[in-house]
Amino acid sequence: MRLAITLPALFLLLLADCGRAPERDSVIGEAYAGPATLSLHKDIDPKSPPAALAHHGDRLEIIGQRRRWYKVRTAKGAEGWTDDRELLDTAQMKRLLSLAQGTAGLPSQGVAQTFGTLNVHTEPNRLSASFIQLQEGEKFDVIGHRVAVKGPLPKRQLVAPKPRPEKKSKSRKESKKDKSSVLPPPPPPTPPSPPPDWVKLSKERAMTPEESLPQVVRDDWTLIRTQAGQSGWVLTSRVYMAIPDEVAQYAEGHRITSYFPIGSVTDQGEQKTIWLWTTAETLGEDHDFDGFRVFTWNTRRHRYETAYIQRRERGFLPVLAKTGEFSVCLEREDGVRVRKMYTLNGNAVRSAGERPCPVTQETETPQQEPSVFSLQIPGMGSSAPAPDAPKQPAASFWTSLRDRVRRLFGK
Repeated sequence: MRLAITLPALFLLLLADCGRAPERDSVIGEAYAGPATLSLHKDIDPKSPPAALAHHGDRLEIIGQRRRWYKVRTAKGAEGWTDDRELLDTAQMKRLLSLAQGTAGLPSQGVAQTFGTLNVHTEPNRLSASFIQLQEGEKFDVIGHRVAVKGPLPKRQLVAPKPRPEKKSKSRKESKKDKSSVLPPPPPPTPPSPPPDWVKLSKERAMTPEESLPQVVRDDWTLIRTQAGQSGWVLTSRVYMAIPDEVAQYAEGHRITSYFPIGSVTDQGEQKTIWLWTTAETLGEDHDFDGFRVFTWNTRRHRYETAYIQRRERGFLPVLAKTGEFSVCLEREDGVRVRKMYTLNGNAVRSAGERPCPVTQETETPQQEPSVFSLQIPGMGSSAPAPDAPKQPAASFWTSLRDRVRRLFGK
């Protein structure tokens, strides 16, 4: 009788235990998938078989951490391990979205392409996640340029820091006992005497300031906008401007940084474009171009010729151009930047004056929203708010640049 009662009860307990869902690991942080396709592994090993897949921008819950590896959970409940370099924190994801929104209305500095697979990074850093991969021959717009120090990624916050334990305050009696029990430090040792030939050593050649400074390695980056409207950073050495070869052959070994059609000429029923371009001699310079040139079509000789050329300049993007006119931002010898404007009269280029070109000071502010960079533009004529008025948020770099383009072209 006792056995008959025990068996049904045991069977019910087994059914209840089977119906109970397994306990899930608690969430210790959140992140977003960086690459276009992120493979989550079953173990802490890049060669481990994949357990799940995530796509760029997918929100992931962090449920475990072992050094630089994180165990994450997708929205569908799949779990797996991935390297921390493949993840974006919340601030990085917001900056990337703001970058695409801010560059949407900026003027293109020319269409470019690559002759191989090109990785588009979320930030100007080789270790940042590559969320787009452009294929050979795929075209994109060039928007801006930056030189960044080659180094590790900035610190990110994927997992919330653990709270520090509160220190118990000691009573006065305990603190006096601790002080009385501490022994005084030993006296410092006697410094060694100088070497006998110290006079000769002091006369040896000292290192120059350039030799004493550590060598800083920099990477040259280009900000691009894909045909789908996504924006990111690529290495400038992998970018080739898609200007026609009959004009590009006159680059004289320099790298074309931007180009624009500013007019056209008809020759024997065929339309020939008048081109403006900017060039740079080397990579890694603290300016965007060092010369600009206008090419016109000679209808008598049936070839391209130089209508205007300027070299040994310190120029900065963006270059603003439309049919019949253009302007470039150049830095004078005294360090003041001016935007020089030109007009095209037939095949002749004429100066149309100049006006201030404000220096844009870009400072990355991960905590700032929604702009990608904080920007202070001196001399723009903005009046300070009244003492009692609330402070207005500073305009982003891209918004200020878009407004200046519209004022220049009257759009």
